[in-house]
Amino acid sequence: MTVIDAAQAENGDWLVGNPTGLQLASALWIGSVGLLILGLQPVLLGALYTEGHVTGDELALVATAEMIAIAIGSAIVAMLLPARNMRWKSAVLLVLLALANFWTAYAGTANALIAARALAGLAEGGLVAVATELIARSRRAERIGGYFVTLQTLAQCALALILALYAVPAAGSAGGFIALGFVCLLSLAVAWTVPDDYADLPKEEHFANVATVPAIAALLSIFCYFMFFGAVWAFLEPIGAQFGIDGRTVGLMVSASLAAQVIGAMTATVFEARIDYRFAITVIGIIAAISSVLLASGPGLSLFWAVVLAMGFILLFIVPYQIRMAITADETRTAVLLVPAAQLFGLAIGPIAASLLIDGANFRPVPEFAAATALASVLLLGVFVLVARRRGQA
Repeated sequence: MTVIDAAQAENGDWLVGNPTGLQLASALWIGSVGLLILGLQPVLLGALYTEGHVTGDELALVATAEMIAIAIGSAIVAMLLPARNMRWKSAVLLVLLALANFWTAYAGTANALIAARALAGLAEGGLVAVATELIARSRRAERIGGYFVTLQTLAQCALALILALYAVPAAGSAGGFIALGFVCLLSLAVAWTVPDDYADLPKEEHFANVATVPAIAALLSIFCYFMFFGAVWAFLEPIGAQFGIDGRTVGLMVSASLAAQVIGAMTATVFEARIDYRFAITVIGIIAAISSVLLASGPGLSLFWAVVLAMGFILLFIVPYQIRMAITADETRTAVLLVPAAQLFGLAIGPIAASLLIDGANFRPVPEFAAATALASVLLLGVFVLVARRRGQA
């Protein structure tokens, strides 16, 4: 089933408004453009490092600045700006992101790179909000969210392959960022097919809707889960090296994990209505913790492969269920608009927090930290369920 077919099946099943299948697919693509960098960072930032544009520490700052900016951008657009003139907003954000990518291609210093990627992140966050604002208006937001993560991951896989095989070998990191800029400009054609005005959600109280214990617990659970993945992913190569696995093999694992993420997202889309979100989040959190412990135990090559593929599968499998948890926490759906921000902050903060525990060349504390954050996400789910039951929400 294509995204458009799926969207058409959902037509008429909206809290407010009734976008066509094409309009929904267009909004999901605009949001996917905003998250392309998540799958391209290993290729593009790795090329920046290889070419000597940044040191290892500077590379971490570049990546972290962009992810935090994406989270901030998505929260600002979703919470503070009305969902009006979405075609113009999409077009302006795409042009801004294209310019930031072109700036990155020709930035001469590490500070310029950090500034360029921070600007890119703000625009990317705004593009993500174009999709999440519409997803929040569906009665089956978790299913549409599944389509969203599937589309964005497929786009990341395809573009990562093109950049790795053609753009970067031919023109280096600059060629990769220029290609990404042209993707943004080509997407301007799609921007004019998103719904221009989204019907209003009942969110007059704005931040008051998420300043409740259930909403805060739900968002913190999502934040902790993505801290787990961010920590492990950022240090996967040195973790592998510590246990005798070379960088090229780890690179193959990362590529295979992207494919596993697609499979996980598609599987969740099929089964999301058949599995209770509390059960799904609990089981996945436990799998994440066990996988992290196995990484810290000094696994052999086969087990390392299995753990990396499992982590890739569960990363996006959990997203529709996290969306359901956020909707349950706040029926006005203001909290669900902050789900991307919680995810991205987790991805950004996880590596920073884990790096504080690294002792010289010993990276075992990283997966140990990841196991703790995965369990914390499950415990916070427990807090959410207890409080929500008392309020009659769950």
